[in-house]
Amino acid sequence: MRYGGAVVSRSPSFAGPPPPGGERSITVGRHRFAPYTRLTQPLVRDGGELRAASWDEALTRAADGFRATRREAGPRAVGFFSCSKSTNEMNYIAQKFARAVIGTNNIDSCNRT
Repeated sequence: MRYGGAVVSRSPSFAGPPPPGGERSITVGRHRFAPYTRLTQPLVRDGGELRAASWDEALTRAADGFRATRREAGPRAVGFFSCSKSTNEMNYIAQKFARAVIGTNNIDSCNRT
């Protein structure tokens, strides 16, 4: 849409074929036509290949990995990254887990943007 010779907005035209490259100029609402699939169960890696697993198996493997890293390289070898879009409570739990359970102060977040 133009206003005074300047482009002030744009929207895709779903009436015709997509432009070269196959993508529309605006991707909002695109998943309405091509929905993505979400994982409904955890995946674990066996011999370089991912396979479906139970939650108990996946969580046990994660805990074993944390334990092995702490044992071999110490707690400072583990780091955590927390999201600024999470609630304060979730960030608090993440830092508590990092410090009290794992024993590391290596925790950071992206709230400086």
